[in-house]
Amino acid sequence: VPRVAFINKLDRQGANPWKVIGDLRNQLKLNAAAVQIPLGLENEHTGIIDLVESKVITFDGDRGELVQESTDIPSELKELVEEKRADLIESLADADDDIAELFLMEEEPTCEQLKEAIRRQTIACKFVPVFMGSAFKNKGVQPLMDGIMDYLPEPIEKLNYALDRSNNEEPVLLSGKASDPLLALAFKLEETPFGQLTYMRVYQGTLKKGNQIVNINDGGKKTKLARIVRMHSDEMEDISEAKAGAVAAMFGIDCKSMDTFSDGDMSLALSTMYVPEPVMSLAISPANAATMQNNFAKALGKFTKEDPTLRVRVDNETKETIISGMGELHLEVYVERMKREYNVDVISGAPNVSYKETINSKTPFEWLHKKQSGGSGQYAKVVGYIEPLSQEEQTELGEPNEYINRCSGTNIPPEYYISCAKGMKDAMSEGSLVGSEVEGIRV
Repeated sequence: VPRVAFINKLDRQGANPWKVIGDLRNQLKLNAAAVQIPLGLENEHTGIIDLVESKVITFDGDRGELVQESTDIPSELKELVEEKRADLIESLADADDDIAELFLMEEEPTCEQLKEAIRRQTIACKFVPVFMGSAFKNKGVQPLMDGIMDYLPEPIEKLNYALDRSNNEEPVLLSGKASDPLLALAFKLEETPFGQLTYMRVYQGTLKKGNQIVNINDGGKKTKLARIVRMHSDEMEDISEAKAGAVAAMFGIDCKSMDTFSDGDMSLALSTMYVPEPVMSLAISPANAATMQNNFAKALGKFTKEDPTLRVRVDNETKETIISGMGELHLEVYVERMKREYNVDVISGAPNVSYKETINSKTPFEWLHKKQSGGSGQYAKVVGYIEPLSQEEQTELGEPNEYINRCSGTNIPPEYYISCAKGMKDAMSEGSLVGSEVEGIRV
């Protein structure tokens, strides 16, 4: 997917955009380079310097709404501007033949040549332009939006495929034409005072008010489009149709995120968008379970329906409700929404860690049982060893531990073997370090 990067929170203490760009290159293996440099960092962050057009952009006002541009680059930053612009040209030369030719001839590319090369290689997924700013204070957001328009592809420039359900889900190239049969994807759901608002991206064909659409993923369920709107932040503009490449929102659609819709003339389904694995978890519970539990469960059900990146589970051991998502802010938004929309006060915190204990080397053991207290005496010796069980072996066994009986002959009654195995299982339920379960053991 063609992409641009935005380094946020340059007004925060310790902000270091060059380390972030280094991580993009070294950790994510991206050909990334800055198209801007910051005008000050932390408390002194006032704007950015555009490396492509060689201009200074500052943001004044409480919300950065007063944008001012100037070609007067501060003298103390001119050397850094030249250095980072050279880095940008060098990174582009690695991907773009036109810039590489200029680079080898030691000629300076013009602003237009740079813009065209950045756009070409961004669309080809061979380059990632890096923007920066402070989104909360609206600094750097306007140039980022301009960059999206300048460097990312229009809908018709990107090849999109659907899966043919009647032909073993073979990929089918979509035309992207408004005159062809409809194919649209519901990618976001939002609860509003007027009911569920469903956002759709039209990949082919045209959504028309009053027409009937079919949910491919829900057994061909049909819905009539009573209202189509174009969203402008939190404002709605009623429209009569949305053509291929457009994003529109509709009321009265009962569906899940990532459902495919057609006009009934196709057996194609859009492949579900990639949903990354969550990176952070939070343990949550209602402040008053007696009065808030129903709304708590209802909110979680609604949130997971509208957002596939939010995961909810109940820990089998701690019995905590765990929500997982894309980061701290992502989870905080849902905790706040639960209070605002469902009147549920939430207690949140780091999940209790379900620790496990194990061993790291093979150890032999020998245990002697001897009992004499009148009548027949008891005498037994149990000899064996304990060794680590690898994760691959645990997966293959389907069990965290393994017990092997290597006794031969019939001198020892079978029930003794069973008792030894039961004793091992009981001992593994509570380790000697912190009292947690013991896993990864072979006896």
